[in-house]
Amino acid sequence: MAAAKTKTLDATPGVGANYLKAFGAMLPGIGRLPLFPGGGTGLPELVLEIPSVETDLDHLAAYCRVTGFTLRDTLPLTYLNVRAFAVHIALMTDPAMPFGPVGLVHLTNTITQHRPVTVRETLSLKVWATGLDPHPKGRTLTLHTEARAGRELVWSAQSTMLRRGPAGPGDAPKAAATPTAVVAPEIAPSVTWKLPEDLGRRYAAVSGDRNPIHLNAWTAKPFGFPRHIAHGLWTKAHAVAALEGTLPDACTVHVQFRKPVLLPTTARFGSVVQDGTTFFAVQDRKGSAHLEGTVTAVTATPRKAAPKRGTPARRTPAAAADQAAPAAKKPATKPRSTAAGKPAAKPRSTAAKTTAAKKPAAKKPATTTKKTTTRRTTS
Repeated sequence: MAAAKTKTLDATPGVGANYLKAFGAMLPGIGRLPLFPGGGTGLPELVLEIPSVETDLDHLAAYCRVTGFTLRDTLPLTYLNVRAFAVHIALMTDPAMPFGPVGLVHLTNTITQHRPVTVRETLSLKVWATGLDPHPKGRTLTLHTEARAGRELVWSAQSTMLRRGPAGPGDAPKAAATPTAVVAPEIAPSVTWKLPEDLGRRYAAVSGDRNPIHLNAWTAKPFGFPRHIAHGLWTKAHAVAALEGTLPDACTVHVQFRKPVLLPTTARFGSVVQDGTTFFAVQDRKGSAHLEGTVTAVTATPRKAAPKRGTPARRTPAAAADQAAPAAKKPATKPRSTAAGKPAAKPRSTAAKTTAAKKPAAKKPATTTKKTTTRRTTS
């Protein structure tokens, strides 16, 4: 990563244009043009960064509806996956990539939430790729994503993807190392999910992931699937939503996708806690796992304390004036008349009227009257 080139994007890139590049890369002849991905033999040392990302509350609400999360003032643990998706596609359609994103299959996904992220925070996102390892069914790569609030790392993720097909040039003939496996205990399902035929299209509308393997049976068959399949990240999100009330503020959620969820279908979910780790699984009706995962707590990132009320940062001008006023004794008469903010002439004028009303005091020298009046007014 030290030698990688960082490219800063002014805004979230459009998914549509990059998907056209992705599909164009699959066409004979056209896909060999420099504009399309597939020209590289290795992964480019490239980091894409968006310096300012804010939460669209309408989009967040739509995401919660399709995944099952409760709409709160903090982001669902899996939400930043979809905010980073457009950057993933921009990276995957770079001409230096060895292949495009169409047809990629999720193998594993790991998310670490270092602390809850509020909907009001402005974040920066970074995305890059590593790997390009041989696999019995093709090649894999890992997409890395980081989200920061200022310089503070608040969220990170790694997604390992499979590109089906022959091994690439230079790939070793041996099988790739098995991704981090989940060794789950016996899990009894506790919830049944009925997943409709249009689930992939509904999630695609929110996430932007319109990979044809998720949309219709006829668009999935060219990629080796008998029917279209649910998005792996939807399956993970729905499982994490079922655990929402038990998640630590800072935790790592790792999942391994065992077999595709063909749509429509009925699936079952269950979880168990063992030695401080939550194990969960999504299974088919016969008990075979679609997904297996773990939740483990991590050390939370301490947050800076907000300024306390009453400190100079929160004082209003009126409060500052009140605090600046002298703490002298108040006059015995006319308590509303104080020295703070009053011109000197008015106290003298008032005192003169009072003195004039007292005729015996008129024999005293004027200078003495002024001194006495001033002392009484300002004491």
